[in-house]
Amino acid sequence: MCAAGLWRWRSAKAAQADFKAVKRSLQSMPRKERTDMTVLKTKPLFNPQGDTDKNSRRMIGGNTTNLNDFNNMKYTWASSWYRQAMNNFWIPEEINLSTDVKDYQMLSGPERDAFDKILSFLVFLDSIQTANLPCIGQYITANEVNLCLTIQGFQEAVHSQSYSYMLDSICSPVERDRILYQWKEDSHLLQRNTFIGDLYNEFQEKKDDVTLLRVMMANYILEGIYFYSGFMFFYNLGRNGKMPGSVQEIRYINRDENTHLWLFRNMITELKKEEPGLFTRENVSMMEEMLREGVRQEIQWGCYVIGDEVPGLTKDMVTSYIRYLGNLRWTSLGFEPLYPGSEKEPESMAWVNQYSNANMVKTDFFEAKSTAYAKSAAIIDDL
Repeated sequence: MCAAGLWRWRSAKAAQADFKAVKRSLQSMPRKERTDMTVLKTKPLFNPQGDTDKNSRRMIGGNTTNLNDFNNMKYTWASSWYRQAMNNFWIPEEINLSTDVKDYQMLSGPERDAFDKILSFLVFLDSIQTANLPCIGQYITANEVNLCLTIQGFQEAVHSQSYSYMLDSICSPVERDRILYQWKEDSHLLQRNTFIGDLYNEFQEKKDDVTLLRVMMANYILEGIYFYSGFMFFYNLGRNGKMPGSVQEIRYINRDENTHLWLFRNMITELKKEEPGLFTRENVSMMEEMLREGVRQEIQWGCYVIGDEVPGLTKDMVTSYIRYLGNLRWTSLGFEPLYPGSEKEPESMAWVNQYSNANMVKTDFFEAKSTAYAKSAAIIDDL
């Protein structure tokens, strides 16, 4: 067995062990006893006895009429979020990928492997988000927040459309299918998908307030941690003059994900105000452990898929940036930093923010659509 093959064999064995460890970690995360949980009821679609006073509205457990009244919102931030998200509309196929078709064939071996695996993972994340959001919406009794979740679900579908367009443009149907289903063969990918997937499946079986909090936290981790090794990889290609169309697709996706992150941050903080008894020491510890696990997995994934072989990125750069993001996400929920020494953005990664700005770099797409997209903007990733 050659050295590269031996490394991959050992890496796969290690991933299998990590996969089992993740399952144990999920089962051992601190949780309240069942007797302390409040079972949630699916809200009725037609409810003539629902509250019409916006001040009676609640994130969960409210008595909603399901009437979408844009002039009377309790959660006024939802109106701003909704309009921002609507203004951010974009069409994947209007971004020119002709250069990418040539560039993809010229990528180095490590770059191409990373491109394929990262795209496979991103496809999974946005696909499972599209399916999961309606499940959460059934128990959110603030109709203006449900409007936001509906727009998010639409945007996740656009992201899946974008990945399909990218794959259809740069590779054959056989190669496309191989990339899409790599998680069935790559134990690292399976491990990553399992962590979030199991948390989402849990809410299918246990409809209570603590499990809802867990699935909301899982969404927050997905939007705020899980995408970022992939994003930094694409932006690194961009700063090296490679795959410009794909990089532009990712910029738009990144902009949308920032709004999704902001939405779930607000949902969690509103829930904290309305249901303070839900945020016990045990449940906050559970949330912290979930975030730590998400950070650990994202670092491990980044080191596996990017490593030190992709020009312009190293394992140390991945690790320092993801720890910084972990602190940013946790402090945005009102808690203290988790990783001492990682409170500030690493200087070596300052270029990530520059490349993530969807409105900074001119392409054929912007030159053709500058007027239509002039009103769109980004919610800055400061969470």
